[in-house]
Amino acid sequence: MTKFKYSKRVPADGTDAVGAILKAAADPKIISFAGGLPAPELFPVKKMQAAVDKVFEEHGQEAMQYGAAKGVTALRELILQHVKEKEGVTGVLDNVLVTTGSEQALDLVGKAFVNTGDTVLVEQPTYLCALDVFKSYGAKFVGVAMDEQGMKMDALEDALKAHPETKLIYTVPNFQNPTGRTMAVDRRKKLAELAAKYDVYVLEDNPYGEIRFAGTHVPAVKSFDETGHVFYMSTFSKTLAPGFRLGWVVADEDVVNKLTVLKQSADLHTDNLAQYAVVEFLNNNDLDAHVKKISDLYGKRKQLMADGLKKYFPAGVKYTNPEGGMFLWVEVPGVDDTVELFKECLKHNVAFVPGDPFFAGKPQPGVFRLNYSNAKEDQIKVGMKQLGEALQETVNK
Repeated sequence: MTKFKYSKRVPADGTDAVGAILKAAADPKIISFAGGLPAPELFPVKKMQAAVDKVFEEHGQEAMQYGAAKGVTALRELILQHVKEKEGVTGVLDNVLVTTGSEQALDLVGKAFVNTGDTVLVEQPTYLCALDVFKSYGAKFVGVAMDEQGMKMDALEDALKAHPETKLIYTVPNFQNPTGRTMAVDRRKKLAELAAKYDVYVLEDNPYGEIRFAGTHVPAVKSFDETGHVFYMSTFSKTLAPGFRLGWVVADEDVVNKLTVLKQSADLHTDNLAQYAVVEFLNNNDLDAHVKKISDLYGKRKQLMADGLKKYFPAGVKYTNPEGGMFLWVEVPGVDDTVELFKECLKHNVAFVPGDPFFAGKPQPGVFRLNYSNAKEDQIKVGMKQLGEALQETVNK
């Protein structure tokens, strides 16, 4: 059999631990809190169908032709207006690049800025797919401690002093994946200041920020950026539909131009039909009203999950209390192997994502992520009871 000579970017063991977990959790008997999926029943299917029909009527040839690498101009203009109104992020058209989902934004920034051996500072824990992307470009990671107010700025500055070679700081400041935590406004201001002071770049990833069901909105880190060190990225995946694969980056014009060159070599441009369809949808529908429906439903489901945690979980278990987004983070004292705990919970027909893949360094034992956005209310009630029973058995062994 041929022994294939893969590049160093391909994981040496060829395994996909998270994929294996999600595959196990996909068993129809399993109530799964493992995925990170939006609620499909809230996808605006009929309204989007009408938008697509109108696109074919009015822009059919343009939608089916090759397009500009930076994206459809009308969509970029709407994104610019959107980030100004929602996040206090200002700019001009040349500051906006449309990407094929936020995952491509991560990849383009990694490709553009991370050389083998470069240090990337990340929240501890952080979004596992970002770790995978930066790792593929040879990044070395340093984890920065968090608390309920997000990344700790004293710990961040200590890390910057200890690692002057740092190239990039990656943060998910709103309803973070996996913890659900939100960075406080004073820390956002400080983060922008530290980026300028130490001449490092910040990649601010905000896929969940609009899905707020409690508390008050906090402006983007980018809104405090006076030097161009912060790159802001977001997506329509959580507010409209993930299948459209539409994300964007707002950054300095020179950065956007470099990312555009790299994007051209990856996919030429993002799907034109999806871009035109979203423009049509946004021009003829109330996105805020649609997002409020999402937020209200997720808030209800999060509260059901929190109620189940209080009712069924062992004493001493800690969990976050997000004001939005899609995830809860759970810490179970006395559990040394979360993967084994996952297997035990599968026997009780309930699943979560073990915390190990979210850590850049040594993982914290006994932690896991729960997703409430993609589970129906009756599933949450039953699933939390089953999960609590599995935890009680494990902790009391």
